[in-house]
Amino acid sequence: MSEQKTIGVVFIDRFADWEYGLLAASAVEWFGARAVSLTPNGKPVTSASGFMLTPDRSTEVDENTDLDAVAVIGSDLWVDAPPDISGLLTAIAARGGVIGGICAGTLALARAGLFDKAKHTSNGRDWINEKEPAYPGAQNYQDVPYAVADGRIVSAPGSAPGTFALAYLKTLYPQRTSDLAQMRTLFAREYAEGEHAEAS
Repeated sequence: MSEQKTIGVVFIDRFADWEYGLLAASAVEWFGARAVSLTPNGKPVTSASGFMLTPDRSTEVDENTDLDAVAVIGSDLWVDAPPDISGLLTAIAARGGVIGGICAGTLALARAGLFDKAKHTSNGRDWINEKEPAYPGAQNYQDVPYAVADGRIVSAPGSAPGTFALAYLKTLYPQRTSDLAQMRTLFAREYAEGEHAEAS
């Protein structure tokens, strides 16, 4: 794989605005990655807050042979009217790429069979089992409020974009320990100082 990593970020309509910013911006600004936006059919999509995103490309496999990693951002449409991106996810996984999913984006990984041998998490054990009954690897579910990384698979509940970004970038850049430590410290300070402000 190339020295500069290329990360594809998958969006569908009603995507969650808060789930991708820490990952995409940190990857580009701190780690020198290239981030590209992907949507089914390469058409513009609208976020949960009403912002429109015009993608760089579609989720077709042959348009994404340069990707070192992919992250699937949540949307309630992964439940209600999910596009099939299994081909993209399994193609990247087959060449050793990092595959991530957050919130309802984890359903795309479950449908692609990527949790079969990987510990993972989502929006709750009952939630994912209701949305995707008997998916391969259901026994590997970790009922935790933060991101889980196992091998090249990273997953997180929608409430954990910070640990999702950290776990994803640690998986993609395991040698960048100093940068990862700085990220963790920076993210943690927000909560530590917030608790201090509430107590004072």
